[in-house]
Amino acid sequence: MLAFNRTNLQPVVFLLLGIPGLETAHKWISVPFCLVYILSLMGNTTLLLIVKTDPKLHEPMYLFLCMLSVADLMLTSTTLPKILSLFWFNDREIYFEGCLTQMYLIHSLSTMESGFILAMAFDRYVAICHPMRHSIILTPTVIVDLGLVIVFRGAVLLSPHPFLLRWLSYGRTNVISHTYCEFMALIKLVCTETKIHRAYSLIIAFLTGGLDFILIICSYTLILLTVFNLPSKAARHKTLSTCVSHVWVILVFYTPAFFSFLTHRFGHHIPPHIHIFIANIYLLIPPMMNPIIYGVKTKRIRERVFKFLTVKGF
Repeated sequence: MLAFNRTNLQPVVFLLLGIPGLETAHKWISVPFCLVYILSLMGNTTLLLIVKTDPKLHEPMYLFLCMLSVADLMLTSTTLPKILSLFWFNDREIYFEGCLTQMYLIHSLSTMESGFILAMAFDRYVAICHPMRHSIILTPTVIVDLGLVIVFRGAVLLSPHPFLLRWLSYGRTNVISHTYCEFMALIKLVCTETKIHRAYSLIIAFLTGGLDFILIICSYTLILLTVFNLPSKAARHKTLSTCVSHVWVILVFYTPAFFSFLTHRFGHHIPPHIHIFIANIYLLIPPMMNPIIYGVKTKRIRERVFKFLTVKGF
């Protein structure tokens, strides 16, 4: 056991356990993790380059998608290098301050991702329900302002987290049964009362991801009502097809997010390695899948990718 700070019983470093019960398989598990990281980097970087170099893609939906890609790149780079170091070299140590920083970045960036997905839903709502006013409502200035508000919300609302955890006493152990520093994994190590901290975490989760999801459902309810009032089946199909990619992104992001959230708080009989696998899927799969979904479902992006590959001689 490593040394603790005697003043507040804070560990100098935490030890990341990885996936409990599967320590001997860490090197094999690292293979899909590494592939996911490579695909996330390649996919999101390619998407950013394509949107930047194609003026036809300088539309609100794709600009919000670029913001989501930047958040995805930052999120994967915050977690994957340390996870791979743990799997490959058994590098379990992470300094206390570094752990709190990683936790803050993970939760704030996840909140930003949720906000960008909501902004994309708002774009679809305006484009389908108020098509004649789309360019008037979603001007470049409004797009930038929305992006800044989403970033500010994620940065500010999650900023108390590391400070709240900074002054708690960790007298039980400094071993984190996880692959990265996560709020619920850290709070379980605290030997003092944490009801206020847990309540704050739940409130923030509802005000960000929970409220975003409710607003997304509301926007798609209005979209469906508008679509069903269209005169022809072909028109309805064409309109709904513009939402397919975004719906897939919503499912890929929120399904593991809510499952991870619920199992952490209510799934006390679920094995620890299942908890951790779900938590890793929530962080790693959406950043990999988002550019793939839009690359496959969006004709403009798909054509640009094929053109790029042809020029490069692949």
